[in-house]
Amino acid sequence: MDFSHDARTLQLTDQVRSFLHDHVLPAEAVLSEQLAAAPGEWSPRPVVRELQDRARAAGLWNLFLPGEHGAGLNNLQYAPIAELTGWSMRLGPAAFNCAAPDTGNMEVLAEFGTAEQKERWLEPLLEARIRSSFCMTEPDVASSDATNIATRIRRDGDDYVITGRKWWSTGAMNPEAAIFIVMGKTDPDAPRHRQQSMILVPRDTAGVEIVRPLTVFGYDDRDHGGHAEIAFNDVRVPAANLIGGEGDGFAIAQARLGPGRIHHCMRAIGMAERALALVRDRAASRVAFGRPLTEQGVVREWAAEARIQLEALRLLVLKTAWLMDTVGNREAMTEIQAIKIAVPRAVQQILDHAIQVFGAAGLSHDQPLAEMFAGARALRLADGPDEVHLSALGKAEFRR
Repeated sequence: MDFSHDARTLQLTDQVRSFLHDHVLPAEAVLSEQLAAAPGEWSPRPVVRELQDRARAAGLWNLFLPGEHGAGLNNLQYAPIAELTGWSMRLGPAAFNCAAPDTGNMEVLAEFGTAEQKERWLEPLLEARIRSSFCMTEPDVASSDATNIATRIRRDGDDYVITGRKWWSTGAMNPEAAIFIVMGKTDPDAPRHRQQSMILVPRDTAGVEIVRPLTVFGYDDRDHGGHAEIAFNDVRVPAANLIGGEGDGFAIAQARLGPGRIHHCMRAIGMAERALALVRDRAASRVAFGRPLTEQGVVREWAAEARIQLEALRLLVLKTAWLMDTVGNREAMTEIQAIKIAVPRAVQQILDHAIQVFGAAGLSHDQPLAEMFAGARALRLADGPDEVHLSALGKAEFRR
C-alpha cells in the first residue's frame, strides 16, 4: 500500500496551503467588514474578486474539474486541495473558482452540454464572469425522493415551458447567478427514473420569480449568494436549452451528485481541522479550576476522539476518490454513501465539542464555529438526507 500523493498533488497542495494562510484566512475579516457595509446586497464582495485574481495568476484555478476544461486533476489528486479550501468555507472555494453549486453545474455542462451550451454558459463560469444555481429541491414534495419532483417541463413547439416552485436553490440570490439548471418532469407517464429532465433557464427569462431568501439557523450564506425559493411561472425557453435528452435528468443528477458529495466531505474535514486548530490555541490559553484546558481530561478526550475520527474518515474519503477514478462513480457508490453519512456526523460532533471549549464565545459571530456547525448540520440533508443513504447502504450490505 502506498499512502503518498504524487508529485503534482504535493506541489499544488503546498501552493494552496500557502495561498490559504497568506491571503484567504486574513481576508475573512475584510469580507465581514464589506458584508456589514452593504447588508442588503447579494453580489460578491470586492475581496472575493481580489482573491480570484490572485489565485488565477498563481495558476490555482478550476482545480476541481478534470479534462480539458480544468486543471486535469482526478478525484484523488483534488481531494487534499478540497480539504484545504474547507479551512475557509466563506472564501476558500470561491477564491479558486471551486465553489458549489458552480462546480457541479460546470461538470454537468462539460459532460452533457452541447457545444452551444458550453460556449454560452460553461466558458463564462470557468472564468468566474457569471455564477449559477441548481434548482432541484421543492417545498411541496419530499425531495429526498427525487422522483417526487413535481415541476413540469412541457414541450410546446420549438420551446419548453417550465412551471413549478423550487427552494434551497444555492447561489440564486446573487444577481450574477445568470443561469439556473432546473430539474423537472417532461413525461410523468414514463418509467420512474425516466420522467425527469434538466434544462437551462437564464435568470432574466420572463416568469422567473425569486420569491425569497432562505436561512440556515439564521445564517443567510450571503457570501455565497444565499439560498432562494424560486417560482417558475410558465417560463418559456428554447428546446435547445435541454441538457441531454428527455428523460436523462435523473441519470445526470446522479452523475453530478457523486463528485459533489466527495467535495463536500473533503471540505468538511478541512473545516473540522481548522476547528481543532482553534481548540488547540484556545485550550492552551485558558485556565479553569487552576489548570489550563489542555490539562483537563475531558478536553483531551475530545481532542483525541476528533483526531481519530478525522484520520479514519480522511482515509475513507481518499479510498472513495481512488475508486471513483479507477472503477467509476457507480462502482464506488457504497463508499460515496458511507462518507456522505459519516463525515458530516463526525464533523458536527467535533464542532459541538469545539463550541463547548470556547464557551459562550463559540456561539457568537466572534468565532467561525457556530457558522461552521450550521454548515455541517445542513450537509446531513444536502445531496440526500442521512436516512436515504443509510437505507441504500444497508440494502447493498445485505446483497453481499
